[in-house]
Amino acid sequence: MLDVGGRRFLLVGTAHISQQSVDLVRKVIERERPDCVCVELDRQRYEALSEEKSFAAQDLRTVIRNQQLAALLMNLLLASYQKRLGMKLGVTPGKELLEATRAAQECDIPIELCDRDVRVTLRRAWGAISFWHKLQLASGVLASAFEDSEISEAELARIRQQDVLSELMRELGEAMPRLKTSLIDERDAYLAQKIRASAGQKIVAVVGAGHIEGMSRAIEAEQDIDLADIETVAPVSPIWKWVGWAIPALIIGSIGWIGYSQGFARAEESAIYWFLANSIPTGIGGLLALAHPLTTLAAFFAAPFTSLTPVIGAGYVAAFVQTWFVPPTVSEIQGVGEDIATVKGWWSNRLLRILLVFILTTLGSVIGTWVGGFEIVRNLFG
Repeated sequence: MLDVGGRRFLLVGTAHISQQSVDLVRKVIERERPDCVCVELDRQRYEALSEEKSFAAQDLRTVIRNQQLAALLMNLLLASYQKRLGMKLGVTPGKELLEATRAAQECDIPIELCDRDVRVTLRRAWGAISFWHKLQLASGVLASAFEDSEISEAELARIRQQDVLSELMRELGEAMPRLKTSLIDERDAYLAQKIRASAGQKIVAVVGAGHIEGMSRAIEAEQDIDLADIETVAPVSPIWKWVGWAIPALIIGSIGWIGYSQGFARAEESAIYWFLANSIPTGIGGLLALAHPLTTLAAFFAAPFTSLTPVIGAGYVAAFVQTWFVPPTVSEIQGVGEDIATVKGWWSNRLLRILLVFILTTLGSVIGTWVGGFEIVRNLFG
């Protein structure tokens, strides 16, 4: 409880997977009857919890056009891990936050969604870490999706009492300090500012226990924070745009120089080599994913050309074609959380197979670009 500037703030720290937290939240709201209830949710997460919507239920063709398949994959992996942990505990992840909104509505108390847009948080966190740390994080999340180790009763008891998600973020922050800034520190400041800006003399704020310490300091400091500074996502550096266009310029320029210095026949050989070096591994990726035949064919022919532009990759072309010819069913979208945890599920669930097509054809295209590019540059001096 904090008394600041003539106002009272009751901060309720919860574990996001705990029935005790669910019960506590309702008890506090009904007992205190505050002027406003603030919750650690943004609009997207609130709708996902209250209306049982999910990122996976969006129009996949729109997701692909916006080149958000990688974000979708990470979202599904994290959601799957949290959901399976929740099943062991018998509680839906985030239920205490939803319970806070329901209790407030029943008591006719205004609700404030005080968390930063989760997409902004993830993009700022992703952009803050190095390529090596990105690989570490992605591989760790992917590995966790296939873990199905038993949890002891003692561990379950500990999880029920703690904000495990915040604890995980703390551990990640120790390994990657810049990740902690986006996931924890900025959100502490954001939540504190939004809670202070809410109307009323008595405020109940329901947040993960891991945020309480940082939020308390920020609220007591009464320092106004410019939220715009931590709500924006930095644009891609122009350097990377130049690098993206430099590779195709190098390939095309090299083939042109080979034709000028060594003859048309030599340039033709290099162009054919480039085509096959890109097409074959990309097509193999489609075959390994058991993609629709037309998907594999599209990936095969698209790869040599998409590798010459940073605008779109062969994986997105393949995923779009796969979605068009083999769209996932409603039941497969609903069951993705369970299927993602099994090797068989990646091939049997149509949504996961689209992601598999994207991953394997992208990998094939990357391999082809490096192999083909190396050979063409080598031919400059051959």
